[in-house]
Amino acid sequence: MSFIRSFQSEWLKRRRSLASWLIVVGALFMPAMTLLRLLNDREKLPELYAQENFWSVIWGQNWQSMNLMLLPIGIILAVGLVTQIEYKNNGWKQLHTTPQGLTTIFFAKFAVIFVMALQVFLLFNLGMYIVGVIPSLLFVSVPYPAGEIPFGLFFEKNVHYFVNILPILSLQYLLSLQFKNFLVPLGAGFAIWLAGAISLSWKYSYLFPYLHGGIDFIVGGGQLDLVLPMNIQLLSLIYFAAFTVAGYALYMFKKERG
Repeated sequence: MSFIRSFQSEWLKRRRSLASWLIVVGALFMPAMTLLRLLNDREKLPELYAQENFWSVIWGQNWQSMNLMLLPIGIILAVGLVTQIEYKNNGWKQLHTTPQGLTTIFFAKFAVIFVMALQVFLLFNLGMYIVGVIPSLLFVSVPYPAGEIPFGLFFEKNVHYFVNILPILSLQYLLSLQFKNFLVPLGAGFAIWLAGAISLSWKYSYLFPYLHGGIDFIVGGGQLDLVLPMNIQLLSLIYFAAFTVAGYALYMFKKERG
């Protein structure tokens, strides 16, 4: 019960952060761009909507940008904004005087970030579906998409992509708890992501945890010939476990918390 109350408290706090708006904007940005593109090319829509692989086309166009850029950058910003709530309001000392253990505080905040990431995935998938249907409602010449939605495949890929972002969540959380200055974890996160993006074609690019989603997508789609030494989701889980344990240890033994 203590953890649930702590989680509820942390969940209410995030309303005072720009992270809540960032979740909505980040999740719906690519679907909105896709809708604009579809409406701009509306003379081609009847042929596109008649294709059996319509949903796979929309899915691929949206997820490529999400995996390579928008998800990593969005997580870097969102995690920093959530943890900055305490620093900004000088609330760490007050939080640590409450009757809850350090372990509860650490994992309650982390759970909030975790749930926010789930929200992004749910909104993004919903946004893709709505965007795919809108042209058929606006234009008589555009039929409802002929192909069926491959729910099983899409669900499996969503799980894979979510696992791929776990190292980013845990490492950014570690960094954000260690530095009062918002720009330090922000700069570190951007540096790691940029280094990985530049090294994308390098045979050891999989070592950059912020790149796992992008590698999973483009290797799976045959756009990059890269031999991986192990399953990319397994590697993501290893990174996630290591960063979480390290972040927890650093938090527990930190002399000055806030």
